[in-house]
Amino acid sequence: MTAATVTVSAVDRSLRAKGRDWGGLVFEGFLLLSLLFSMAVLVALVGDQLSRAMPVFADRGTDFLTSPVSSNPERAGISQGLVGSFLIAMLVAILAFPIGIMSAIYLEEYAPNTRLTRLVALNIRNLAGVPSIVYGLLGLSVYVAALSAIGFPNNGRNILAGALALASLVLPIVIITASEAIRAVPSAIREAGYGVGASRWEVVSKLVLPSATSGILTGTILSISRALGETAPLLLAGAVLGTFSSRGGIDDLLTGPYTVLPMIVYDWARKPQDEFRALTAAGIVVLLVVTLLANAIAILLRNRYQQKW
Repeated sequence: MTAATVTVSAVDRSLRAKGRDWGGLVFEGFLLLSLLFSMAVLVALVGDQLSRAMPVFADRGTDFLTSPVSSNPERAGISQGLVGSFLIAMLVAILAFPIGIMSAIYLEEYAPNTRLTRLVALNIRNLAGVPSIVYGLLGLSVYVAALSAIGFPNNGRNILAGALALASLVLPIVIITASEAIRAVPSAIREAGYGVGASRWEVVSKLVLPSATSGILTGTILSISRALGETAPLLLAGAVLGTFSSRGGIDDLLTGPYTVLPMIVYDWARKPQDEFRALTAAGIVVLLVVTLLANAIAILLRNRYQQKW
């Protein structure tokens, strides 16, 4: 009896077995318990914050969203944090998305499969796991110092330095997600393009990128969600705690003091007054809603442009 016959017989007996797969059932139950435990913790945390935040929304309504930062809890709001978060998100998208997507295209479609290329790809994946405080130190030692040397006011501690630090933080994530989306495009599409005489750029721009649009958009928008919730890089890159002036034109917004929603939440959480604890919970809820909206946009774009092979 050959080895192939023995293997076929063993597989046949396994498929015809009448007993239950107790090991598989135990593992499935363990996975289900892990999911339920995670969901229970999430529901408890979100429910606690909602119970603390609802009185604030009930008493102040939209005034909480439109009021500026203040040391008086009765007048404190998050309007400046929302503006700062929106500007940060726009600047991060402008800085990180083109570089990240082009890097992914080069690594997947143009770079030769050499030891150097594999080393670069490995380092990019390692950078995606670096703690955010490291990128804050990078922003302080490189971006803030460079903007200060150029002559920016406030010693270079402005929203541009913060956006550069966050762009460096999400850039590896953008590259990885875009690379995975491009790699998921079937090779038959590329071969069909080359078969009709298309150049490499024509294949990439007309066939590969449109097919990978869903995954690229999903990854890039999720990276923005990551940037919106970060605080450590901005602490070192010039974001202020407390009140600041947002009056003036675009130059004042880009070069003057700035704050973002996570910074306001962090500042309120440090204050001893009970009123600020309720405001902290309300700010957390708003930040969660903003993050969920970004994730919802990513899901809609994924469903809109998803390709079925």
